Amino acid sequence: MLTTNNELRAAARLSLTNKWGISAVVALVYILITAATTSLPIVGTLGGIFLILPLGYGVMVVFLKSFRGEEVEIGRLFDGFNDYWRIFGTMILVYLYTFLWSLLLIIPGIIKSYSYGLTSYILLDEPELKYDAAIQKSMAMMRGNKMKLFLLDLSFIGWGLLCILTLGIGFLWLSPYIYSARAAFYQDLKKEAIAAC
Repeated sequence: MLTTNNELRAAARLSLTNKWGISAVVALVYILITAATTSLPIVGTLGGIFLILPLGYGVMVVFLKSFRGEEVEIGRLFDGFNDYWRIFGTMILVYLYTFLWSLLLIIPGIIKSYSYGLTSYILLDEPELKYDAAIQKSMAMMRGNKMKLFLLDLSFIGWGLLCILTLGIGFLWLSPYIYSARAAFYQDLKKEAIAAC
């Protein structure tokens, strides 16, 4: 039986014990690089994709590793550049598929984004998978679980509103909390899949 979202959030908080400070630094570095990349007049949003997608993978890696008991390491933000074309190629497909589904209306795009939501973790845990194979694995794991992840994300809305009152500074701590909760969700689904085999 899958862990409840309350338990996933509690597990996420536990995994961040004594790591909140460095986790906030990771979030800050990620935000600054992303903002700087997309605001460059020559590079712009399109060129920034070549940096942002591997960094997005990297931030997931940081907090999945942290959830598994490892130290939070800023250098892991750049793990996506160690296997660049496999990571970039897979993640650009995720964004392309999500965009195409969104053309049908917003709701199908949102649903598909949740179907593809575990792709980064799968790329880390199964380095032999790439492109559609990793995406298909995510879709299989998310079958029947999309609403659960959606509700987990939704449960952070109150914290998000409070962070706005701090002029956005609170997001430096909320982001690691959300990433860690999503890592807990993935870990729980993976454990359930192994138990079912």
